[in-house]
Amino acid sequence: MAKFLFTMMPANDLGLPTRLVPIARALADRGHDVAVFNPAPAPARLIDDAGLANLPIPSRALPTPVFDFAQVSASWDAEQMFATLYGDEEYVRAATNLHVDVVRDFGPDVVVDSFGLLTCLAARILEVPLATVLQGNFHPASDGFLWWKGERPAGLPSAVAVINKVAAEHGVAPVARCVDLLAGDLSLIVGTPETDPLPATAAVRYVGPIIWQRGNATLPDWVTTLSRDKPVIWVYSGNPRYGSVPTRLDSVVVIRAAIAALGDSPAQVVLTTGYQEVPKDIGTLPSNFHHAAYLPGRAMAERCDLMVHHGGHSSVMTGLSAGTPAVIIPTITERESNARRVVALGAGEIVLPVDGVDGEKRIDVADFSAKVHRVLNEPCYRKSARRVAESMRSFGGAREAAERIERFAGGHG
Repeated sequence: MAKFLFTMMPANDLGLPTRLVPIARALADRGHDVAVFNPAPAPARLIDDAGLANLPIPSRALPTPVFDFAQVSASWDAEQMFATLYGDEEYVRAATNLHVDVVRDFGPDVVVDSFGLLTCLAARILEVPLATVLQGNFHPASDGFLWWKGERPAGLPSAVAVINKVAAEHGVAPVARCVDLLAGDLSLIVGTPETDPLPATAAVRYVGPIIWQRGNATLPDWVTTLSRDKPVIWVYSGNPRYGSVPTRLDSVVVIRAAIAALGDSPAQVVLTTGYQEVPKDIGTLPSNFHHAAYLPGRAMAERCDLMVHHGGHSSVMTGLSAGTPAVIIPTITERESNARRVVALGAGEIVLPVDGVDGEKRIDVADFSAKVHRVLNEPCYRKSARRVAESMRSFGGAREAAERIERFAGGHG
């Protein structure tokens, strides 16, 4: 049996663990020694729910990083996003050493990562085989988050000089771009060629949608007994707020839009927040809203008539795999990329928010309401979503990903 360590960017969101936990669980069920590393609170809940070991943070002091959330939210591609996150040499050096500690202490045969740049670097430093599980717009061969705008502008910032300096201190060869580190010895793409297109020359394997849901998971009675005579709209905001003050990454705009357009309407609204609290300033929810911190995603997507969400890739995969259309309010460019793919497939609509002077995002409520009504009532959206769902069934998802990673480990034994 092999040892697998699953790592990812340690953001307090469920997107990355949602795609890795099903693979980790599948490998653990096959008798392999599996651990995960993500100390953020919401992912930790999901990892625990799956019955997987979540490694502790090594006792190593880290300088406090300074992130430009506005730049993160507006990044052209992953390379520019990394420039914002990893431009501080002192922080990168300390955080890389921390990830080296995590990998070295567990001693895996394979590191399986999703968008964890410094863990990918740590795997290279320790010469541990690396498998990466990515959405298409994170892969080095991608056209970026703003692919519809044409060629990438010259002169965009990159943290490659900092990353290469730290890599050189460990005897690792330099890379041309930070994102090059994300190309594992094995690279798996979550989604399909039509949801996550990459050039034919990209050395990747598509595995289809990967969505975490326990095999015995069921929806609570209050969901299953909702009336079939009124539409059920599932509103998923992801993390409403990333800090104590508004940031450009926040998805509270999704909750506000839903309340403004759907409050006290005939629709039955189920609001989930991915193990996050609803911000106190939202106040009392309308009488037709029902809130749960977390619900089984696949089951909820199959039960609802429409999804309203923030454009996260895992939310897109959840909806499309169930054949459920969406109205998406993307809160950063990466999510706008995902949303535009859904629109291009005919499976939903997009409502772009704008940044207010107070740091809060806002939308045109009338536009949002009209698009919700259109997607609910025009059959072409559900027909398109169901076509995509059918095409996805030819891919193996978490089972196929686990099999490929297992074979990859066997080849490096």
